[in-house]
Amino acid sequence: MTLAIDPSETSSASPAPLSDLVARDAREFGAYVRTGGWTFGLMVARSVRPGGQGADETPKVSAREFAELAGCSPERVMRYYKAWDRAADDGVVPHFEALAPGQEVELPDSDLWLDYYVSRNSATSERGTAISEAAEAEGIRPTKALEVAENPTALRAAILADPSTARAARSALLDRIKEDPDLQTVLARDVVRTADLKKAVATESRSADRIGYVRQIAESGQFKTPAGQTVDAPVELRQEAERHLSLLDELDEDEDTGEWATEAYDTMKNLVVETVEADPELRVQEKRTRFYSSLQKATKAFEELTFDDAQDFYEDDMVQRLEELQQAIGSCLTALRGTKGGSGGSAVDSAPDSAPDSAADSAHD
Repeated sequence: MTLAIDPSETSSASPAPLSDLVARDAREFGAYVRTGGWTFGLMVARSVRPGGQGADETPKVSAREFAELAGCSPERVMRYYKAWDRAADDGVVPHFEALAPGQEVELPDSDLWLDYYVSRNSATSERGTAISEAAEAEGIRPTKALEVAENPTALRAAILADPSTARAARSALLDRIKEDPDLQTVLARDVVRTADLKKAVATESRSADRIGYVRQIAESGQFKTPAGQTVDAPVELRQEAERHLSLLDELDEDEDTGEWATEAYDTMKNLVVETVEADPELRVQEKRTRFYSSLQKATKAFEELTFDDAQDFYEDDMVQRLEELQQAIGSCLTALRGTKGGSGGSAVDSAPDSAPDSAADSAHD
């Protein structure tokens, strides 16, 4: 069976009349989208009387009365009041005195509202003021920084989940510890108490020292020999240090420098040894410096020995070792005298035969 349909029945039905209530909501929604918090700020600014103004001077009410009528806290009302006040000081909106209840004015763009409105009481505290000042110095809205500061759990979650947030937190901590000795101490304590961090710091310190060694040659044009002498670096040596340093400086901040630092350090150390060996005068001076250094250490070690109460700790092995030392010193003196044709004074001749024996004899006694 075929069903016949009257074309008139398929024609589009005329739209239902638009409700005044819907239209009003749409208009208010659009106004709020355009003006944001300014809409509520205006309600407060034109209805709440400024401080110091008596109730008989204006039809406006106090912030407490307005809050009771609105069903919210006076603190919330005052946050809108203060935001409008700050904007008025900047010439963005009219001052309170120029507004009357119910008066309409042209409102700024909604994005500008957050520059003046502080949604948290902490903003008025010393801590909040410091956070706001730091935020302004960074070129961001104080409200954003205050929101983060009041939700440390969210901050922790972001740091744990997002590498870029973790890097920003690390950078901020490094900037802060420069002026915060207490934080320096706490962080240092945390590092040494964490095995992995302690090991990582030791590794990075070693790399930094090696880079410093290369940088010192490149920038000062001098190097330290294995014996500790500071001498001028040949042009070729300094150029090689500059080449390695340029490669290190080109590495990204987060790139591991360990391998590059080791290669640069080992290369420069080998070149320093080759430089010393290639210069006869420097090679002799190096041996002389090393000898005096060893002699000074041995002298200091021997001078630290005391025999005032030798009878309390004496052992035969001590005398034997001192006698061996005496023989070693005698051999050393003989070798040195031989290089000068046997020159030397009688005091030197008698020294190895008297001092150690006297010490040993007193120990026996």
